[in-house]
Amino acid sequence: MVERFFFSSTKQMHKGDEKSTQIILLSGPPSWYLEDDEGIKKYFAAFHLYETFPIAVIIDDFGDFFNDRHCQERYGNARGRDLAMVRALALCQDAMTHANERLQNRTPCKLLLSDTHHGDSPRLLFIYKRWISSIFTIKGDCPASFLLKNASTSGGDLGRKRAAKYSIALQYLVLEGFVE
Repeated sequence: MVERFFFSSTKQMHKGDEKSTQIILLSGPPSWYLEDDEGIKKYFAAFHLYETFPIAVIIDDFGDFFNDRHCQERYGNARGRDLAMVRALALCQDAMTHANERLQNRTPCKLLLSDTHHGDSPRLLFIYKRWISSIFTIKGDCPASFLLKNASTSGGDLGRKRAAKYSIALQYLVLEGFVE
C-alpha cells in the first residue's frame, strides 16, 4: 500500500519529456476560503448541482475546521466535535460517490484531506478509519528523514507493517527505500 502512494504519484512525472516535468504547478479556481465545518458541509451538500466535477478536492488541516467548544455548544453534546466531523465526512463521502457515479468510466473525482497530529497517529483516527479508505501518517525518523506509514489497516501488507523512508534533500523528496 505504501508503495502505491509513491509509485502512483511519481509515475505521472516520468511520462513525457524530461524538460516538461521539471516544474509542476497546481492551479485551480479563485481562492475559496472556509471558516469552519459549516462551509465544508455547504460545499459538499451542493456538489450534486455541479455540471462538471473537479478531478480533486483538497482540504488542508481538516480537523482545524472543527472548534471543540463551538461544536459542543451547537450539538449540546460533550462529543460535539466528533459529531460535526462525522456529519461532514458523511457529506464528503456522499458527494464523492455521487460525482463518481455520474463520471462513470472517466477520471474519478478524489478527495484529499490533511490533518496535523502530534503523536504516532491522528487524534481522531477512529473516526477517520470509518470514512476514509487510505490513511497515511508521516513520522520523523531522524533529522531530514521521515517514515510514511499506512494507518488504514492494523495488519499492513500481508500482516507486516511496511513504511516508506524518505528524505528532503536540495528541495527534492527522495525515496530512500521501504522498511518493515
